[in-house]
Amino acid sequence: MTLLRLSLRALRPYWPWVLVVIVFQLIGVLASLYLPTLNADIIDEGVAQGDVPVIWRLGGWMLLVTLANILAVIVANFAAARAAMQVGRDLRSRVFDQVATYSAQEVGRFGAPSLITRSTNDVQQVQMLVFFTMQFLVQAPITGIGGIVLALREEAGLAWLIAVMVPLMLLAVGLIIWKAAPLFRVMQERIDAINLVLREQITGIRVLRAFTREDFERERYEHANELLTDTNRRVGLLMILINPIIMFLLNVSSVLVLWFAAPRVDAGQMQIGSITAFIAYLIQILIAVMMATFMTMMIPRAMVSSERIDEVLSTESSVVPPARPVTAVDVHGQLAFEDVSFTYPGADSPVLEGITFDARAGQTVAIIGGTGAGKSTLLNLVPRLMDATAGRVVLDGHDVRDLDPQLLWQGIGLVPQKPYLFSGTIASNLRFGRPDATDEELWHALTVAQGRDFVAAMPDGLDSAIAQGGTNVSGGQRQRLCIARALVARPEIYLFDDSFSALDLTTDAKLRAALKPETRDALVLIVAQRVSTITSADLILVMDHGRVVASGTHAQLLESSETYREIVRSQGAEEVAA
Repeated sequence: MTLLRLSLRALRPYWPWVLVVIVFQLIGVLASLYLPTLNADIIDEGVAQGDVPVIWRLGGWMLLVTLANILAVIVANFAAARAAMQVGRDLRSRVFDQVATYSAQEVGRFGAPSLITRSTNDVQQVQMLVFFTMQFLVQAPITGIGGIVLALREEAGLAWLIAVMVPLMLLAVGLIIWKAAPLFRVMQERIDAINLVLREQITGIRVLRAFTREDFERERYEHANELLTDTNRRVGLLMILINPIIMFLLNVSSVLVLWFAAPRVDAGQMQIGSITAFIAYLIQILIAVMMATFMTMMIPRAMVSSERIDEVLSTESSVVPPARPVTAVDVHGQLAFEDVSFTYPGADSPVLEGITFDARAGQTVAIIGGTGAGKSTLLNLVPRLMDATAGRVVLDGHDVRDLDPQLLWQGIGLVPQKPYLFSGTIASNLRFGRPDATDEELWHALTVAQGRDFVAAMPDGLDSAIAQGGTNVSGGQRQRLCIARALVARPEIYLFDDSFSALDLTTDAKLRAALKPETRDALVLIVAQRVSTITSADLILVMDHGRVVASGTHAQLLESSETYREIVRSQGAEEVAA
């Protein structure tokens, strides 16, 4: 039912193409059914009686009918291909649009490799089924039914042959499909697995080489590849049985027709043309059955794919847009956490619990704590990468869940913990948040982010190419470009999620000094590992196991918080004084 519902909904906008397919398939089928009758008439009325004009007349009709059949099939196949390609395009767009609404929770639930497979391979399986269904939509049933009627009209005495061969073919092919169906789900899951391994290896190629794990990862990939190959082999071994079985039954049917019809021809009870017509109709009937079984062969895999696609389309994001969004605010840069808690679905304990603090434009608020303390999760609640499960995050006087998403996001500049650049150029990446930024503004942002020197040293400057993920620049350069990207957008709130960890102490100090005048009127939230990065912050939140255990300035925390003093001591006096 999922496959039918998904296919019909996808085909709904393209009903004119479906209508074209039906009409021209009908023309083609009627032409193919008429050909054996013409052939029988030529044999019985022309060849048998030596009537050359009849042969020429009926032969001419055969050529015209054949030409009509060819043209009808071409048009029908073109329309079917056009509609199927459009269905595939729309499904891919729907999956992409749905995934684009997901929060980090939903992306983590499915996994990036599975989402890629669902939007490509799974969509392709449904697309192929739509194409072949439209091809055989009219052809298979009318050919089968029409063939039976016309075969019985030629020779009703051989009806038992049709009654035996058709169910026999259905039974043989049905058993093969029944055995192969469970393997299709396994096949899609193993495509997911091989995508996962390949994606990890490409993304982590530097780590693999650093730890000389190439041989291990090669074996890991070969294992995943072998599992997929084994599943494909098992399916292939079953599928290759279908064609020999069908051809065997077709040939056996022809032999049986000749065997049982020969005495009737000898007795003058049946014409030779009727035998050829009956054989032709019987072959058409069995071909129609073959088409139906071919569709049956594709349906199980397409059903699995449609369920996987529907799972994505029916999964709503945990971050829901407001029904009546706030589209304008009176104040800017004011942020408050009001007893905020966050728990991942299925988790035994919350990641954040009872977080309360206030901040306003012009302030720098720093968040520090051990690994797993919930620092990045807290930061992610501001732009609604995920939503609080208790309490409220209030921005500019409104709960962030009530703000129009575009209004919320355009006021925030996020520099993530893992810096990511998109394929393109340095300029296209820096203009990501503000497409109308001038080159002068880009250079100014690069100067503040301490990236001007290395960009100016590149042959093409701002037009220098950036590979996917920014893999053709160093980690520190990637980090500085991400900071410059946030500066170009000129947001009201800057979110730096451990964004200075890839920088050396000197560059870190220069960058923070250059940032102060740029962010003077904005609210700055910094997640940091190094104490030296946050010593000048107006407010420092010390987190431990999802709770704020202390807050204040650097000097205040040195006096009042043992947890903060432990962090300071662990990093050494030299770094703190830097």
